[in-house]
Amino acid sequence: MSDANYTTIPVDDVELEGELIVPDGASGLVVFAHGSGSSRKSPRNNYVADVIRERGLGTLLFDLLTEGEDRYRENRFDIPLLTDRLVAVTEWLRGREETADRRYGYFGSSTGAASALRGAARPATDIDAVVSRGGRVDLASEVLGDVTAPTLFIVGGDDTQVLELNREAAAALTCEHDLHVVAGAGHLFEGPGHLEEVADVAADWFEDHLQ
Repeated sequence: MSDANYTTIPVDDVELEGELIVPDGASGLVVFAHGSGSSRKSPRNNYVADVIRERGLGTLLFDLLTEGEDRYRENRFDIPLLTDRLVAVTEWLRGREETADRRYGYFGSSTGAASALRGAARPATDIDAVVSRGGRVDLASEVLGDVTAPTLFIVGGDDTQVLELNREAAAALTCEHDLHVVAGAGHLFEGPGHLEEVADVAADWFEDHLQ
């Protein structure tokens, strides 16, 4: 297992903080897009990333916004900006010798799922798998038909409004896809075993499509 690589990623005229960990021999790498008000330090995303790395895949958790940008609430919901950031970071990874020749996946949470889907819909990103956790996938509704990467939606059974949005989004996809409902879970998957189920199902999806 390689050590954590705390790094700054140059994007346009800013630098984004990130943590890149790539196990030895990893064939794939999962890039995380966090939700509004969150960051690379999200305990839920970090837990999922730990499980993904146990399967032999690399992970990058990074801040979609700088500390200064995150002070303005409207930036947190600027999905086109966040998508551009995610795509630019993916290009940065592909340009590094250590991470160039990998299969890439996106894991998006809440609003970050909209950025992940929008990024995956751009042919140039060449994404191999997408997982959405409690995703605001309605914020990517107009590009769902352009997503070609196998896509998994994970939603809490008690997160009724988001579950309905995800069902509608799944019906709009033409690529390989699945919808996994975590019984009894709310939007944050805080109940006993809920986050563990999210992590296992997500890791299975990435292991199948990135190995």
